[in-house]
Amino acid sequence: MAAPSAITAAPGTDRATALDHVHDEVRELVRRRGLDPVTDHRGARRLIDEVIAHYEERAGSSALPALHDRAAVHRTVFDALAGFGPLQRYFDDPDVEEIWINQPGRVFVARHGRSELTTTVLTGDEVRDLLERMLKPSGRRIDLSSPFVDALLPDGSRLHAVIPDITRDHVAVNIRKFVVAAPGLEDLVARGSLTAQAARFLEAAVTAGLNIIVSGGTQAGKTTLLGALVNSVPARERVITAEEVFELKPELPDVVALQTRQPNLEGHGEIRLRRLIKEALRMRPSRIVVGEVRQEESLDLLIALNSGLPGMCSVHANSAREAVVKLCTLPLLAGENVTASFVVPTVASSVDIVVQAGLEPDGSRRVREIVALPGRVEAGVVEVADLFITRHGRLVRAQGFPPHEDRFARHGFVLTDLLREDTDDRQS
Repeated sequence: MAAPSAITAAPGTDRATALDHVHDEVRELVRRRGLDPVTDHRGARRLIDEVIAHYEERAGSSALPALHDRAAVHRTVFDALAGFGPLQRYFDDPDVEEIWINQPGRVFVARHGRSELTTTVLTGDEVRDLLERMLKPSGRRIDLSSPFVDALLPDGSRLHAVIPDITRDHVAVNIRKFVVAAPGLEDLVARGSLTAQAARFLEAAVTAGLNIIVSGGTQAGKTTLLGALVNSVPARERVITAEEVFELKPELPDVVALQTRQPNLEGHGEIRLRRLIKEALRMRPSRIVVGEVRQEESLDLLIALNSGLPGMCSVHANSAREAVVKLCTLPLLAGENVTASFVVPTVASSVDIVVQAGLEPDGSRRVREIVALPGRVEAGVVEVADLFITRHGRLVRAQGFPPHEDRFARHGFVLTDLLREDTDDRQS
C-alpha cells in the first residue's frame, strides 16, 4: 500500500518524517494482526491511537522527529488505510458532488454544479492503488482486455475509469458521489428545482400509473429526479429496477434492484441491460424502472410499457422533444427487422409524460419543462403537448393536457384541479 501523499508532499519536514514512521508501523501491525481497516473502522482507529501514543513516548527520549499535529497524522493514516487516501477528504465533504482525475497532478471536484481544480497531487502509483482499492469490493476489473469499468463504491458512489491506451497517457477516473439530497418530490420543491404545482401533478401521474421519462443533459440531476419519482410509487406496488450500476435508492417496501455484469476473463458471463429488462418482467412487477436507456434496450422497455406495465426511465437529451425523438431512434439499434413504422407509434402510445431537467449556470438543477404525449402521430412525428414550460426563469403552467384522464379519476385526482394555473405558486 502506498504511503500517504502528505509524506512525499513535504519531504524532510518533521511532520512528514513522523507521519512516515507512524504509517509504516500501523501498516505492519495491520498485517500482523490480520485487521481489515476497511471493515473494522473502530479497530483501525484504536490501533492508530496506540501507535501514535507509543511513538510520542519514544520521540521524547530519542532522535525521532516530534509529532506536532496528532489529529492530522491520525486522519491521514486512517484515510490511507481505511479510506481513499488523499481523496477521502472529498468523499467526506458533503458539498462535493463529483471527483475526477485527468492525470496524477490534476484532481478536480464539483461543488454545487461547478468544477474546480484541487491542490491534491498524486503519483501514478497512487492513482492505480486507489483504483484497485475502489474496485475490490465490487469484484469488477479493469485491464487491457476490458479498459473501461463502471462500479459501485461501498458508500453508493459510482466509479467510472478508463486506462491507456484508450486514454492518451494516464488513467482517467470519475467518481459521482451518492448524495441523498432530495429523496422525494417535496425535497425538490424545497430546493427550488420544481414548483409545488408541478410536483403535485407528477405525484398524481405516478400514482395513476402513467409512463414517465426523465430527460436531461450531463449532470442535470436525472437520477435524483427519477429517484424522487420512484419514491412516489404507492407502497402497495412491487417495483423492479434495472441499472448498469446501482444508483437508485428506492424507499419502498417491495423493491428488487438489478444491475448489469461485465464478462469474466474468458469473455463469458456478461449480463446486459436488455437481459435485465426481460428478467424483470418475470418477477411479477407492478412497475419497472430502468436507470437510463442508451441503446437497443429501449426497445425492450417500450414493449414492456406497451403491454400495460407502468414504468419509468431516464434518457440523455437536451429537450423533452429531443428525448421523444431519441426514443424513436434508439430501438432501431436492435436490428434491421425493427423499423420506424413500428417504433414511432409505439412510443406515442407507450410514453405519457417527459420531464426535462437541466443544469443552470449557477450550478443549480431545475425542471425546465414537462410535456405530455397525447398518443397521436402526424407525418411520422410524435405529437407532444406542453404541460409546464419555463417562462422568465420560472416553471409555469402551459396549455396542454396529459392523456388518461380516467386513470387520474380512478385514483381520486381531478385533472383540471391539478393543472389549474396557480398564481400563488412560486419557484424558490
